[in-house]
Amino acid sequence: MLAIRNIAQLVLVPPGPISGLDMGRRAVVEVLPDAALLVGDGVIHWFGPDSECNPPVGAAVETVDAQGGCVIPGLIDCHTHTVFAGSRESEFVQRIEGRSYAEIAESGGGIRVTVEAVRGADVDQLVELALPRLRRMLANGVTTVEIKSGYGLTVADELKMLEAIRRLATIQPIELVGTYLAAHTTPREFADRPDAYLDLVLDDAVLARVRDEGLAEFCDVFCERTAFDVAQSRRVLTTAKAFGLTPKLHADQITQIGASRLAAEVGAISADHLETIDDAGMAAMKRAGCVAVLLPGCSFFLGVGQAPARRLLTADLPVAIATDFNPGSAMIESLPQVMGIACTQMHMTPTEVLTATTANAAAALNRHDRVGAIRVGMQADLVILDAPSHDRWMYEQGRSGVRTVIKRGVVVA
Repeated sequence: MLAIRNIAQLVLVPPGPISGLDMGRRAVVEVLPDAALLVGDGVIHWFGPDSECNPPVGAAVETVDAQGGCVIPGLIDCHTHTVFAGSRESEFVQRIEGRSYAEIAESGGGIRVTVEAVRGADVDQLVELALPRLRRMLANGVTTVEIKSGYGLTVADELKMLEAIRRLATIQPIELVGTYLAAHTTPREFADRPDAYLDLVLDDAVLARVRDEGLAEFCDVFCERTAFDVAQSRRVLTTAKAFGLTPKLHADQITQIGASRLAAEVGAISADHLETIDDAGMAAMKRAGCVAVLLPGCSFFLGVGQAPARRLLTADLPVAIATDFNPGSAMIESLPQVMGIACTQMHMTPTEVLTATTANAAAALNRHDRVGAIRVGMQADLVILDAPSHDRWMYEQGRSGVRTVIKRGVVVA
């Protein structure tokens, strides 16, 4: 049994999804001062005042001293592209100098650079590149990460990316969740034939392999004027859903073409980005129980407007926050940094942001029944902060602030 003692504040985030109007309420997300917590068999066994902490008689107890720090659920990064190869720093400089994304793409840059690098790498190389990224994420308190394919853009290379994700899940502590994003964009070989490309990546044998080998739980599509339109995106998601892959969408990022309404229509577990979402999309997502996943690091990295977080919260949608870590538009692997951006640029409170990166991020990955919350019986994914409260932690930006990370009841960082 593991005992965590001397906790200044234990933040009792309840299981998600938590609706927008409740995310910041201290009556919902309670804070227990001067607390202790007991873990047994990988799950939370008990929590309460430190003065009442009494491990079972005869139990072998390992004690972790929180040293007056705050304890929160393990963080969940529910939208990333962590497996990739190559670098695109030249585009970063070009954007600073004023070149548009379209101009960069027309000159041979953009996603094509990453696609060529991924196609040239084998599974071992992709694993080797991603492993240190995941280790740094773990050190920042992240215990569950979703990772998408989408940089191979051939059947073989998309499956290769998913295989790398599956292998990574076995060699480091973070729980990984695979998402099939072959419909990220149309590869240059099919520049004027997007439907022919979809024929390949939506082939019955391909989707059956993804399902039967456990390579992915979700299917995503970039629904946008520059990628796949609503009809094509509907085809992607309904076809994959028939093979047991739960729908997700890159929705309403650049233009408003009805992607968030499509998310509701197909029963997507989440719609992600939402910088241009409209009232109709919000209402449809609310009715469908779809989680709104916001990616403030992407807008920050690109220097564009943020998604309307406060409107989404007022509309009572469950809001999640993720990094969108990727080599082109969000080269930010630190979820705490992105949480700080959500506070300062989206005007979300620290309690709302913590809920968005725990309970609601878990809901966006269909894991809210066991992670993302501090309740008896929930998986013991916990973070001890080098700060007395989560408010102080998010206020003191620019440093990790993470003292100890626990996954399934075991200290892993």
